[in-house]
Amino acid sequence: MSAPVPSRGPVVLVGCGRLGSAILEGWLLTDSVAAADLIILSPSEKPAAEVARGQGARINPPLEALTEAEVIVLAVKPAMWREVMTPLLPFLADRAVILSVMAGVTAPTLAEGIGGWPIVRVMPTTGVSRGRGVASIWSADDRARTIGRGLFESMAETVVLTDEALMDAATAVAGSGAAYFYAFTEALARAGEASGLDAATADVLARATLRSAADSMGDDGLEALIGRIASPGGSTRAGLDAMAKDGRLTAMLNETVAAAVKRNREMG
Repeated sequence: MSAPVPSRGPVVLVGCGRLGSAILEGWLLTDSVAAADLIILSPSEKPAAEVARGQGARINPPLEALTEAEVIVLAVKPAMWREVMTPLLPFLADRAVILSVMAGVTAPTLAEGIGGWPIVRVMPTTGVSRGRGVASIWSADDRARTIGRGLFESMAETVVLTDEALMDAATAVAGSGAAYFYAFTEALARAGEASGLDAATADVLARATLRSAADSMGDDGLEALIGRIASPGGSTRAGLDAMAKDGRLTAMLNETVAAAVKRNREMG
């Protein structure tokens, strides 16, 4: 496990829903943030927060405690952030950094609502809960960017984006991508069933194949990985050719990512 991220004050997690809980679980799993350095603000009781409380985290303390904080991690629904942040602002120190994991809400929009605190946007996947996530990071502020990377690189493969405008596309690929793979796996299982397998067997084969493919990926190029399995004239190549016929696979995924990008922008 890595050492906790050096900090001059607590890390405040605002919101402990699905993504907030995944981030919290990842911090505790990897020691990225020590529980004793955590303040969690949540309107309702959450299992992940209760585990953190048992290890020393503070849950919903008086807001005066926020004056110590160096990082405020904003993990609420995009439609709620103004309402949630307004009562917190009077208690934030000048050195505080606002770290947003909200899809679609841009840094200029955040700045309009919170003022002049440095902002870093991070879009992690829920795989951070197991220390195996992906996180896209953007900030115009060097210190904020460094803090964002420090909080996530122990539990995610991180990429630093050069332009905030790329965040919506990164979110559509990585933030949403796991669901696309699950949907593909479900469709693959149903296709196996249509070819004669019983439903349970098809499910086991499709799920196990997804896990095996992920474990085998490594850092090799994707074309090389495909080439290891799809020999010329073989059944795998026949299936791939059917998938790619008339460019339909590429067209489908272009439409999928474009739809997610559009919705991200609408939510902001």
